[in-house]
Amino acid sequence: MRIGKRVFDLDAGKSLIMGILNVTPDSFSDGGKYFDVDSALLQTEQMIKDGADIIDVGGESTRPGYTKISWQDEVERIEPVIGAIKARFDVPVSVDTYKWQVADAAIACGADMINDIWGLDYYDDPEHHMAQVVADAGIPVCIMHNKSDRIISMDRDTFNREIIADMIKRIGIATENGVKDENIILDPGVGFAKNLEENIWCISLIRELKSLGYPVLLGISNKSIVGKITGLEVDQRKEGTIALNVLGREYGSRIFRVHDVLANKRALTVADSICG
Repeated sequence: MRIGKRVFDLDAGKSLIMGILNVTPDSFSDGGKYFDVDSALLQTEQMIKDGADIIDVGGESTRPGYTKISWQDEVERIEPVIGAIKARFDVPVSVDTYKWQVADAAIACGADMINDIWGLDYYDDPEHHMAQVVADAGIPVCIMHNKSDRIISMDRDTFNREIIADMIKRIGIATENGVKDENIILDPGVGFAKNLEENIWCISLIRELKSLGYPVLLGISNKSIVGKITGLEVDQRKEGTIALNVLGREYGSRIFRVHDVLANKRALTVADSICG
C-alpha cells in the first residue's frame, strides 16, 4: 500500500505504527497537549524517533460525549499543523476526520490518507461525499465501523454478522465512488457504539475482517476497554493497550494507532518476529 511517498508491504509481517497527534483541547487522552504548532511538531519529531510510520492528525475530539465543532474550525486547527509537518518531516500524514470538507482541505495541504470514524457513512451534504473526495485524490482511507442506531447487548454471532455486513456495505460505498481496493483499510471500531463485551469481541473479529481482503487497523490506545478491564485511569493504560495490540497482531491486524509509540513499537517488533 502506498501512503504518501512510502510503500508499505502489509503482507511482509511488519506492524505499522500510526502515532496519534490530537490538536484539540479536549481529547480524552492528550487533549490540549499539542494544540499549537510548535508543540505538535515536537511531538511529531519524537514519535518519528520512536518508530512511528504514520502520523494521524485529529482536529476534533471524538471521545464519548464530545462537543462537535464546525468543519471550518476543524480545518483551522489542522491546516497549519499538516503544512508544518510536511515541510519538516518525510513521514506520511493521515487525518482523522469524517467531514468531507475537512478531508478536502487536508488533502490540499498535503495529507496522504484519511481516517474516517464514520466509515464513509456520514452524510451532511447531498452534493458531496467523503468517498468521492478520497477517490478523486487517489489516497488510502481507513473505514471504521460506527453506528448511531445500534441495539446494544446482542449475542456474539448476531454482533459479528452485523459488523461484517456493515463493513461490506461501507466497502461498497467506497468502490462505487471510485476508491480503489488497494486504498482501503478496515477498522472494527473498538470503543464506538459498543459495550465492553462487544469491544472484546471486536479483537477476535479482526480475523473475519481481514478475510474480506483488506488490511485491518486497530485503534484501542488507552480506551475504555482497557479501563473497564483493569479499573485504571487513562494515564495508566499503557500496558493494557500493548496487550490488546499484541493480541490484535496475532489475529491479523497490521496497523496500530497509538499514543505511546515507543512502547508499542517495541512490543509489536517482538510480536512480529514470533508471529512471522
